Amino acid sequence: MAVLEFSNVSKSFGQGTQAAHVLKNIDLSVEEGEFLVLLGFSGTGKTTLINLMAGLEFPTEGKVTFKGKPIDGPGPERGVIFQNYSLMPWLTVQGNVMLALDAVFPKMPKAEKEAKVAHYIQMVGLSHAVTRRPAELSGGMRQRVNVARALAMNPEVLLLDEPLSALDALTRANLGDEIEAIWQAEKQTCVLITNDVDEAILLADRIVALNPDGTLGAEFTVDLARPRDRSAMNSDDRFKALRAEVTKYLMDVGIEAKTEGVRHLPNVTAIHNEPLPNAVVEARVSALEEKYLEFSHLHKIYPTPKGPLTVVEDFDLNVKKGEFISLIGHSGCGKSTVLTMTAGLNAISKGGIILDGKEVVEADPERAVVFQSPNLFPWLSARENVAIGVDKVYPKASMAERQDVVDYYLERVGLGDSMDKSASEMSNGMRQRVGIARAFALSPKLLLLDEPFGMLDSLTRWELQEVLMEVWDRTKVTAICVTHDVDEAILLADRVVMMTNGPQATIGKITKVDLPRPRTRKALLAHKDYYAYRQEVLDFLEEYEHGNQSKHASGATPKTKAPDTPKAIAAE
Repeated sequence: MAVLEFSNVSKSFGQGTQAAHVLKNIDLSVEEGEFLVLLGFSGTGKTTLINLMAGLEFPTEGKVTFKGKPIDGPGPERGVIFQNYSLMPWLTVQGNVMLALDAVFPKMPKAEKEAKVAHYIQMVGLSHAVTRRPAELSGGMRQRVNVARALAMNPEVLLLDEPLSALDALTRANLGDEIEAIWQAEKQTCVLITNDVDEAILLADRIVALNPDGTLGAEFTVDLARPRDRSAMNSDDRFKALRAEVTKYLMDVGIEAKTEGVRHLPNVTAIHNEPLPNAVVEARVSALEEKYLEFSHLHKIYPTPKGPLTVVEDFDLNVKKGEFISLIGHSGCGKSTVLTMTAGLNAISKGGIILDGKEVVEADPERAVVFQSPNLFPWLSARENVAIGVDKVYPKASMAERQDVVDYYLERVGLGDSMDKSASEMSNGMRQRVGIARAFALSPKLLLLDEPFGMLDSLTRWELQEVLMEVWDRTKVTAICVTHDVDEAILLADRVVMMTNGPQATIGKITKVDLPRPRTRKALLAHKDYYAYRQEVLDFLEEYEHGNQSKHASGATPKTKAPDTPKAIAAE
C-alpha cells in the first residue's frame, strides 16, 4: 500500500520568465514500511521534494497525498529530521524531546510522557546526557536529540533531510547505523535524502536518483541482507556492483566536462624554481629524488595548565619528488597539525622538515596550501584572487605572461567563462576551484591540501577530484592531501599514510597504491585491486575507531586513550 504518493508533481518558485522550475513531472510512490532513499546532489530539488512530503511546500502542478488524502500542511504523522538541529538552547535534552510530545499529545498523562521521552532518549544512546543543554553536546549528540524528538511524536512516516551531512565521517557512519537499527525496531516508513552513495546503499530498500533537471532518474533495488555491516560490504560483490552502477549513473548525468584546453602555459619560471648551477644540480639529484621532502622526528607539543600536551610525536616520512601522499586518520589525530607545520604556519616543537635540501622555518610561496575554505577576497574576481600570488612569484615575467598563467589554470579548473566573476557571487564549489587554480599557478615545489573538498556535496567533490587529478597529472607537483575520505585517499595517492589517534599521534601504517594513472573514479571502481586497498585502510581506521593508540608503527601494544579532549580536537 502506498503511504505517500506524487502524481505528476511539478514545483516552481517565482513567476513568469523569472520562475525557477525545481521539480518536473514527478510520479513517485512510497510503500508502507519501506526505507526509500532519494539520492541527488546540490540543485536537484531533494529538499523541495521532502518539504512537499512534510507539507511545508505545495506543488505548482499535480498532487501529493498521504494515504490517499491530499497533504494540506504539516502533521504529526510525518516526522521530519532536518540537517540543522533546531533545538531550543535553553532546554535540556529531556526538555527538547518533551516539547515535541507536549505539542502533539497535550492530553497524555505526564508520567506516560516522561516514560516515552526516556524510552527514545535511551534508544539514541543519550541517557547519560538527559540534563545537558545543546551547547554542551557534540554535533552528533545534537542530531541524536533531533532523532529522539521526531520518534517520540510516533509518526507513521519519518522524513530525513540529509540529517548526517553536517557530521564528521565517523559520527556520520555510527549515526547512520543507529538510524537503520531504529527503523528495523520501529517498522516505520522512512524517506531519506542524501548525496552519499554508500549511505544510500547501506540504508535503502530502494534508491531513486534525482536528475539535475528536476526529474526523477534511475531506480535501484537494494537487495542486500540486513543489518549491513560497512566493513563486510567492502568484500560483497553485490555491494560493489551496485556501488559502481549508481556511481556511474550519477557521474554520467551530473558531471559534464568543464575543463577546456585552449590556452597554453607560458614558458616562465617561478622565483623559487630559478635554475641552480649545473654542478650543484648534478650533486643534488640522486640524494633529493628519494628524499625531496623529509620529515625527521617531527613533534608538536602544546603547553597546557596540566603540563605539555604532545599532539604529534616522532612523525618520520620521506617523500619522493613528484609523489602524491594522502594523510588519513580519525578526528584529533594531528593530520592538519602536520600539514600546517609543513606549510610553515605552525611552529615545529622538535625535529624538522626539509624540502628540496632546505629546512622549513616559515611560510613561503614554494609551499602552496589549499584549505577546506579557500579564503578568497570576496570583492575581487577569480582572476584578481589568483593574480595576487602570481605577481609575486614571477617577478621576471611580463604582465601578459603573468595573466596567461592566471587564465591557464582558471581554465583548467573549469572557470574559463567565470574568470571575471567576484568570489562573493560564486558557489562553494566554484570558490574551491579558484583556490586550486591559485595553488597550481604559484608553480610550487610542494602542494598541501587540507581536506579541500570537505565542505562540498559528493558530486561536486567527485568533479573537483577529477579536476585536481587532471591538473596534477600535467604538473606532477609533489603533494600531500589531508582527508578523512577513504575513497578520496586512494583515488589521489601514490601512498596512503595512516595516522594513529592523538594525542602522541604518529604514523601507524603506510599503503602503497599501485593503480594506473591517469585515474578516474569509474575506472578505479572497476579495477580488481581497488577494494583490497580500500579494505587495508578501512581495517586500520576500524582498529583505531574506539580510541586504540599505538605509539609507533613498529607494533607497540595498543592502549585505550581517554575521550577526546577539547585541546586534542582543536589540534586537528
